[in-house]
Amino acid sequence: MKKTGALIIGGSAGSLDVLLKVLPQINRHLDFPIIIVIHRKQGTDSLLTDLLTHRTNLKVKEADEKEAIRDGYIYIAPSDYHLLVEKNFTFSLDYSEKVNYSRPSIDVTFQSASDVYGPRVVCLLLSGSNADGVNGLIFAKRNGGITLAQDPSSAQVAYMPEQAILKANVSEVLKIEEMANYINSLSTNN
Repeated sequence: MKKTGALIIGGSAGSLDVLLKVLPQINRHLDFPIIIVIHRKQGTDSLLTDLLTHRTNLKVKEADEKEAIRDGYIYIAPSDYHLLVEKNFTFSLDYSEKVNYSRPSIDVTFQSASDVYGPRVVCLLLSGSNADGVNGLIFAKRNGGITLAQDPSSAQVAYMPEQAILKANVSEVLKIEEMANYINSLSTNN
């Protein structure tokens, strides 16, 4: 099995509840990073980091400019910045125009991570009310990556995963209760 390079999780309205259910079940010895891009209001950065830190055994931190991406960490995209993955496996933050009315944009992170990790990227799109992330899933799949969507029947706001299934031909659709096992199975440390 090919080693997973990175798991990128994107979501909007309703996605935090999913993360709070899934992250506590993630293996503490993951051999890849998890990068989370959630649409949220400015000024909620430390609250989200603190909340997720208390729900998982993995290290959780907000991604910083030029920071090296390390396995076993959960990185959170800062509010009001696009988060890009660079070829040297570091982050860069970008303040360019919004994409799909969003900054950070899930599409931007999915696409830049796919450029770097190619077929070793896994992109998961959760609950949300716009189509941000769908073009990124299409791009990731074209580059050989694994693309996943939350089962819309389990989403608080089904539009985002519905669009992913409809337009991006995702590799798999996961119920909330299936996500942790799926993520853990991506690690070679199981």
